[in-house]
Amino acid sequence: MKKIIIVGGGTAGWMTALMYGDALIKKGIEITVLESPTVGVIGVGEGSTPALKRYFDALGIEESEWMPECNATFKTGIGFDGWCTKPGYEDYFHQFATMVDNLTLPTYMENVHARQRGVPVDARPNRYFLSARLAKDCLAPKAAESFPFFTTYGYHFDATLLGKFLHKRAVALGVKYKPCHVTHAVLNAQGDIAAVATKEGEQLEADFFIDCSGFSALLIGKALQTPWVSYEDVLLNDSAIAMPSEIGDKIPTLTQSTAMKHGWAWKIPLTNRFGNGYVYSSAFVSADEAEHELRAKLGLLESDTQARHLKMKLGRVTKHWNRNCLAVGLSQGFLEPLEATALYLTQMTAAIFLLFLDKGDLSEQAREVYNQQIHDYFDGHRDYVVTHYKTNSRTDTEYWRANAEGLDKVSDSLKAIYQTWFEGRDLAAEIRRQNIERYYPIGSWYSLLAGMGSFPDIGPLTGSDTIAPLDDFMRRCALNFRDHRRVLEELAPPVKAAA
Repeated sequence: MKKIIIVGGGTAGWMTALMYGDALIKKGIEITVLESPTVGVIGVGEGSTPALKRYFDALGIEESEWMPECNATFKTGIGFDGWCTKPGYEDYFHQFATMVDNLTLPTYMENVHARQRGVPVDARPNRYFLSARLAKDCLAPKAAESFPFFTTYGYHFDATLLGKFLHKRAVALGVKYKPCHVTHAVLNAQGDIAAVATKEGEQLEADFFIDCSGFSALLIGKALQTPWVSYEDVLLNDSAIAMPSEIGDKIPTLTQSTAMKHGWAWKIPLTNRFGNGYVYSSAFVSADEAEHELRAKLGLLESDTQARHLKMKLGRVTKHWNRNCLAVGLSQGFLEPLEATALYLTQMTAAIFLLFLDKGDLSEQAREVYNQQIHDYFDGHRDYVVTHYKTNSRTDTEYWRANAEGLDKVSDSLKAIYQTWFEGRDLAAEIRRQNIERYYPIGSWYSLLAGMGSFPDIGPLTGSDTIAPLDDFMRRCALNFRDHRRVLEELAPPVKAAA
């Protein structure tokens, strides 16, 4: 392989280009990104998992280099508000793991098991994990050097600005960039992609093509006709609205997910604003009604702030790697943005393919092994996202009632997890048996199921508070962390005085 063409830029295209440029240009492989100057970027302000930090660390890119350029902030996890109606479980926090969890997770799991047996102990995750404490106090997850425990975290960022940053770094590394509008692919007699044609009248040839063309899926879908597996039977949301709002002095370190009448609203803190949005199902509410509901929530009913309306296609292709084409990003599939999985799946798709390329194994068997790996990542993350909806206890709208129904449609893996949980058996053992901990760790599953109040009803918590010492431990741990805004300001380069 001597030449790779990436069709489409944006976050997915340029993330892949930078990763591949770093690994392959030194081996003599030419990489070119074809990006249309007229097609907009879907990104509306995004959150990541901790995998994004590993991406930048592997490339030797410091936070001070990219975060200020992308209005980025730190992320310790996701707060869920209003998904459950049971008293005491109206909200919970899904944490990113830290080394401190090694000390607190066993206690949490013991109390969850006790709560399943009817013991009135506090089994919500919020008090048991350091990242929840950091989020509560708006503290950046960057500990003092004297603190001996490693802290895992993600980021919030402006997706458009991140794409521009990755573009700049990739080109500096030697990736070629050609602004043009790709119209279609040209197949050879064997059915492989020989070239892509542009609106400008060129045909550009390569040995291998990467489809980062978004939902249009120009190569993997339109050219190669790769079948599609829909997730719409278990994930009902197909639309979203996005709009900004002002941010105050305090910058949170969590993505807030708030249940709405026909979906949920996100609130993502950047250094200069909040990114807000409403993910909903068009089968239950119109776009205008959804926008009105979001504006009312944000106090922007009288504002002239523009809202962006987006359509989503949930599911995945049956072959992420088909012939001499790899689909990366929205062209290969999409889960709704509830757990910020899009960038993670993009990153994993590109990184795992590099392992095959490094071995020089591009055989049909290699494609089958690879595709199954990526299927498992998509389906494993789908099951975790689906669980939020299947365990919700809202009955105020038809939307929420419909989401809680249809347990027969979930995967066999998920059925086994639900059965294990509701029978009070060892959930950790079941997750290990299925070998799905690599998609979401055991602590995440406990936090979700317990945070959603999926317990027998026993009334309010009346037992003695056995975890007061844990509260004090978390308080003292938090003393090793500083205010989020202050840490972000120190990352940014100083403003030059006017001459």
